[in-house]
Amino acid sequence: MKLNKILQNALLIILACFALSACATKKVSTQIQSDVYTGTDTVEYLASGVPDRVFFATNETVLTTASRETLRKQAAWLRKNSDVTIVLEGHADERGTREYNLAIGERRANSAKDYLMTYGISSDRISVLSYGKERPVDSGSNPLAWSKNRRSVTVKAN
Repeated sequence: MKLNKILQNALLIILACFALSACATKKVSTQIQSDVYTGTDTVEYLASGVPDRVFFATNETVLTTASRETLRKQAAWLRKNSDVTIVLEGHADERGTREYNLAIGERRANSAKDYLMTYGISSDRISVLSYGKERPVDSGSNPLAWSKNRRSVTVKAN
C-alpha cells in the first residue's frame, strides 16, 4: 500500500514536470530558417518599405534570397536618391575571435556592396565598415540572438 502511494506521488511529480517544461518552451523556429534570421523585430527602414539590414548564416557571406530582395529595394531607393551616400556595416555574432569576426563582418558588408553595385550603385557612394562582434543587436547567447547579430546594416552617411 505504501509503495503504491510512493509510485502515485512520483507519477504526479513527473507529470507536473512535463507540464511545466512544455509551458516554458519558447518556439523560435518561425524566426530562424536554415540558420538565418527571418524575423523583423530588429529591422529598421531606410525609407518606407526599404529595410536597412540583411542577415547571414553562421560563418557565411553568401546572400540569401531574402537578402537579395532587400538589397534590390535598397538599390532602387538609392537610384532615386542619387545624392545619398551609405555605409555598409558588417556584423558577426559573439562566437569566434575578435579578428575572425572583424574579417567576416567586412566580407558580409562587401557582399552587400558588390550586390548593390550590380544594380548600378557607384562604389563611390558606398563605404564599408566592420564592427565584428562589438555591436550586437541582441546580447543573448543563444541561436536566435546569434542569428540576429550576423548581419549587414545599410546606414545613410549624409
